[in-house]
Amino acid sequence: MLLRHLHFLKLVLLHGLTAFGGPQAHLAMMMKTFVKQTPYITEKELMEYNAFCQLLPGASSTQTLTLIGFKRGGVPLAILTLLVWILPACSIMGGLSFLVNYLTGEESLNIFRFIVPMAAGFLIYACVSAFPYSVNNMITFVIAFLAGLITFLFFGRPFIVPVLIVAGGVVTNLSKKRIPQVVVRPGKIQWWNIWLFAIIFILAGIFSELARKNEWEYRKPVNLFENTYRMGSLVFGGGNVLMPIMYEQYSVRPEEVKVKNPNAIKIDKEEMLTGIGLVRAMPGPVFSISSYTGGLALKDMGASMQVVGAVIGMAGIFLPSALLVLFFFPIWNMLKKYSVIYRSLEGINASVMGIMMGSTVYIMKDLSIFNFQALELTNLAVVLGTSAILIFTKIPAPVLVFLCLMLGYFL
Repeated sequence: MLLRHLHFLKLVLLHGLTAFGGPQAHLAMMMKTFVKQTPYITEKELMEYNAFCQLLPGASSTQTLTLIGFKRGGVPLAILTLLVWILPACSIMGGLSFLVNYLTGEESLNIFRFIVPMAAGFLIYACVSAFPYSVNNMITFVIAFLAGLITFLFFGRPFIVPVLIVAGGVVTNLSKKRIPQVVVRPGKIQWWNIWLFAIIFILAGIFSELARKNEWEYRKPVNLFENTYRMGSLVFGGGNVLMPIMYEQYSVRPEEVKVKNPNAIKIDKEEMLTGIGLVRAMPGPVFSISSYTGGLALKDMGASMQVVGAVIGMAGIFLPSALLVLFFFPIWNMLKKYSVIYRSLEGINASVMGIMMGSTVYIMKDLSIFNFQALELTNLAVVLGTSAILIFTKIPAPVLVFLCLMLGYFL
């Protein structure tokens, strides 16, 4: 199986090393790599996968890529895809937990200065590519427009994306046209992964509380896994929601309860804020910040335990996302054969289209590209150049990322 899917896994690795800009930009890069460059899935499938993953807690771009692997080779390839995707980012962020004291200056991040405008260019490309498949009548146009406007006005709020997706599905379901097959054979549900998810969730909570009350020698690793697994299980809204929660959990709350619980995991506020800044400039999933926080959480136990902390952070944050998406996706595939779900897909895809457009405008607003100063004009050139190259050429996404990094280095 590995040999048969070696080319796919190589593309996943390149994607993991060059996917900057957060979930929306990741989706655009997936469009270029896995749809246009090598047609492993269609535009319609990719948009559907992304919409479905937005309804689940956890890392949506990671879940979307995992589903591409699941489609290609079932659960084994899905697991391999997940590991190949997250390992580069988690290795980098875990390593940075050792170097945080040397990375507080802005000079070290200058190489990444054109990554955000590049991400905006990728989003423009994704909007242009996906628009014909998502918006094809008046109601879907209205849904996409309103979803884009609301995304722009409330960008970053945790429940905006799932609410917009559900609302879009409800609106198009009001029309009873285009009803597919009426008779649907019930499929067999694989319960093992949801049971595994629940068992780990419960046992992690029990052992974490026992470790805290009894002051186990290795209570911090146990508490760390419970904290990250809980966050990965319950966080909606992606990394922009996860990072404030981690900041409160590891940096703010320990100051408030240090008298009651002096041995609680504590990360210095400056170190935490440095990691929040660094992860935005790194390729791969934003959830990889958990490897950084995991390393810092066990820093006082020695270098070897700091590595263990980075691994615990990685496993704890991504495991629930994988278990949830692999459980619910087969159920989703059965449900969408019913007319009520089938009619909703049109509105769901239009909502995702609107979310992408709203995200694009929001990012371009932050770039201040219409101030007509030297840096802003360069940003505008990067945005337009990236989108034009993606739309009109077959140049792979990693090449564009490399060019933008070099531009940041030399300018």
